[in-house]
Amino acid sequence: MDIFKFVTPEIIFGRNSLDQIGASAARLGARKVFVASDPGVLEAGWAGKAVEIIKGAGLEHCLWTGITPNPKDCEIEEGVGIYRSENCDAVLALGGGSVIDAAKAVALMATNGGTIQQYEGIGKVHSPLPPLVAVPTTAGSGAEVSQFSIIVDVERKIKMTIISKSLVPDIAIVDSGILGTKSSELTANTGMDVLTHAVEAYTSVAATPLTDVQALNSIRLIARSLRKSVASKTDLVAKEEMAMASLQAGIAFSNAILGAVHAITHQLGGLLDMPHGEANAILLPHVMRFNLIAALERYAEIAEAFGESSLGTSKRAMAEKAISAVEELAEDIGISPSLSAVGLQEEHIPELSKNAIHDACLITNPRDMTRAQIEKLLKEAL
Repeated sequence: MDIFKFVTPEIIFGRNSLDQIGASAARLGARKVFVASDPGVLEAGWAGKAVEIIKGAGLEHCLWTGITPNPKDCEIEEGVGIYRSENCDAVLALGGGSVIDAAKAVALMATNGGTIQQYEGIGKVHSPLPPLVAVPTTAGSGAEVSQFSIIVDVERKIKMTIISKSLVPDIAIVDSGILGTKSSELTANTGMDVLTHAVEAYTSVAATPLTDVQALNSIRLIARSLRKSVASKTDLVAKEEMAMASLQAGIAFSNAILGAVHAITHQLGGLLDMPHGEANAILLPHVMRFNLIAALERYAEIAEAFGESSLGTSKRAMAEKAISAVEELAEDIGISPSLSAVGLQEEHIPELSKNAIHDACLITNPRDMTRAQIEKLLKEAL
């Protein structure tokens, strides 16, 4: 077996674990905490609660909520300016993947300097980041445990993928109780983002036994609980299982990286400001079908994780069942059926494919993909 690395933060999981943020930041040596959140989390009351907990731990704070759903380079510049002018020495990210990605980028720039564009790619961070605590408010991105930060370059209209083990938060705090305030639409979109993470991590050419167990169990939990979580804000068991699914998928993809779905949807988000989870959900079956010849056994195992029986069924038929299971789940929870329904036009495809072919996530896709094949796949998904 080849040598491989496996990184995770310290993880605190469970209902009411948000109460641990103050003690966690203090334990990391924080004196003044830069709290990154967004208007939705602020309106739901969670940012205010976080601030009170931080103050209760005897720490100072600065609250920044200037983050949009696809965080942009100009927003990061603003955040870094506030971090420095307020003399902060630690970062708390409280929000979905956009907030956590933005908080990571602010932490990165606060100690490394330059422009965020300098860090696009893999392993370009050289100086340690400030202490970083991440608290997800959706069961979706897995950013609280990942070595990724995805930031939009406004001028180029692309999403930059920044990958470094330095971006893995010091502590991830996952409180499933927060998920009950999310709409069914957001729950559906972020839940399909989780599924895409798990499927792409499991079929990645960089997958290992340590990532496989996390990815497969995430798929089992999603198959069992995502429909229930979308259907009811008060189903606490489903919320907790989806929080765990997101956490495990995040651990898996952080270490195994991703694939063609993310390579393409990063660019959809950069060009069209499209919701990331929804774009993933629409594209996932198309990419799975493309990758089928390279991942028959893995897709067959994914079908089993969805509860499909393999008795008397060929590997090929089982692999196709995995794709059908994903499509059925997406339909059940109200995912848009096509990219045209969420704003993609055929004229966008050449630019999207040109940008996607350079995305770092394409490196670990199980099947090689050309620009022409990306264009074909996007036309099929219109």
